[in-house]
Amino acid sequence: MGIELTCKKLGMTRLYTEDGISIPVTVLEADSNIVVQKKSEETDGYSALQVGSGSRRDKTISKGLKGHYTKAGIEGTPRRVTESRVSVETAAEYEVGQSLDVSLFNEGQKIDVIGTSKGRGFAGGVKRHGHHMPEATHGTHENFRHSGSIGAGAYPGRVIKGMNMPGQMGNARVTTRNLVVVKVDAEQGLLFIQGGVPGHNNGTVRVRSSESTRKA
Repeated sequence: MGIELTCKKLGMTRLYTEDGISIPVTVLEADSNIVVQKKSEETDGYSALQVGSGSRRDKTISKGLKGHYTKAGIEGTPRRVTESRVSVETAAEYEVGQSLDVSLFNEGQKIDVIGTSKGRGFAGGVKRHGHHMPEATHGTHENFRHSGSIGAGAYPGRVIKGMNMPGQMGNARVTTRNLVVVKVDAEQGLLFIQGGVPGHNNGTVRVRSSESTRKA
């Protein structure tokens, strides 16, 4: 895995190339990311970087987490803490208290974006899974948006686990892979990502280099 940078989704817009081609992009603003702790194979059994992002009032944070920040010499109180598994070589390049910004990424680089999808509440099979509806012709009864067969009666005589059924739609962790960085604005801390990313505007997402980029 690579270092995950916590960002805020600002919304979507479009950028134009020199040839006049319109590219739909999502604008991400890098929150204040700072290295809180370094984990090593000798002390923790694996190599990782713990990164704090955002800010919150002192009285809204637990004493344990506040002590964790104080021990690391971090000024302020980050709102959230994430951990990124990195190689020993990558971890050696960073120190506790070091700030991270959008300069971690380059234009044209492929990245993965992790976020929470929009919650749609309780939804039926047609909206949630794209089931077809019966034709609205003579002879069709009240089963307009109902599910069809959900299994045989004789064998196995039960509903198989994982069957597409009505239920909670959205509000789940989603990872969108291999998106392209169109533009990096280091001065304003903005990333312009081609296409859409999970979640609503002003939501929190995490950005990391894609697996294909890390292997290259």
